Amino acid sequence: MGWRWIFWMSIAVAIASFLLIRGTPESKVETVERKPFDRLGLIAFIVAMVALNVVIGQGSALGWSSPTVLLLTALFVVSAVAFLKIESSNPFAFVDITLFRNTTFTGATLSNFLLNGAAGTLLVTLTLVQQEAGLSSLQSGLLTAGYLIAILSTIRVGEKLLQKMGPRKPMLIGCWITAAGILLTTLTFLLAREYLIAAFVGFTLFGIGLGLYATPSTDAALSNVPQDKAGSASGIYKMASSLGAAFGVAISAAIFTGLSHLQDLGPIADIAMGRTDNINVRFAASMALMFNAVMVVVAIVAIAMT
Repeated sequence: MGWRWIFWMSIAVAIASFLLIRGTPESKVETVERKPFDRLGLIAFIVAMVALNVVIGQGSALGWSSPTVLLLTALFVVSAVAFLKIESSNPFAFVDITLFRNTTFTGATLSNFLLNGAAGTLLVTLTLVQQEAGLSSLQSGLLTAGYLIAILSTIRVGEKLLQKMGPRKPMLIGCWITAAGILLTTLTFLLAREYLIAAFVGFTLFGIGLGLYATPSTDAALSNVPQDKAGSASGIYKMASSLGAAFGVAISAAIFTGLSHLQDLGPIADIAMGRTDNINVRFAASMALMFNAVMVVVAIVAIAMT
């Protein structure tokens, strides 16, 4: 009985599908010229990015003047130069460098890279509250609840602002709100309870800023390039997001780890409230978070200039 029911249901679905698609105009597949894949450019790009990421993330542990770091730095420079040379002379380059002649696209992509680089704020703050405030991973994760809710709630607001103001003003507003949120997380001299409140509010502002920024930035980047290059522009824009987050987290972690070993901080220790035995860690976190705020300020300058 069960198989018969399945059989007749399948027949009914097939008939319904036929009725729905009947009359739909036929779309013919256009023959597209097969383009060679830019293997050399991709290899040079990967080698350059991996070398740079290792230098940033492991330079402190390996020693900034160690042969390994110096070799990787040289490898990055050679690979980056080779990549630019390959892409500029290759008509089938996987990164279309000519797109960066468009200042609007360049500004939107650069600001997208920098704003996503501020993701290091999450790493540093959550590490700090777990190590020094005694929070569990679950408790520290709850600090970012406002961040998630804010992003989801304000993306549509950013879309409405784009329709009324164009992309520039919403992008600037989003960046300023993001910078304000990050600055709240730099207040590591506060007592633990006060800092947790400041961090929660800061993450919420961070999320609001990103939500307002996202749609206008995407529109600015993709609506100002030729239609035949929209796919390439979209890929570069998305790659900027991923690379920005990767390098932002790596640099923030490197600053935090490197400065955590400082001992004599002089008058800075007098500013901190509560415990002072961990002042070096709190100072290191503040500087790493300040770096993220500076990246957002640079993004603001990029938007304003382009």
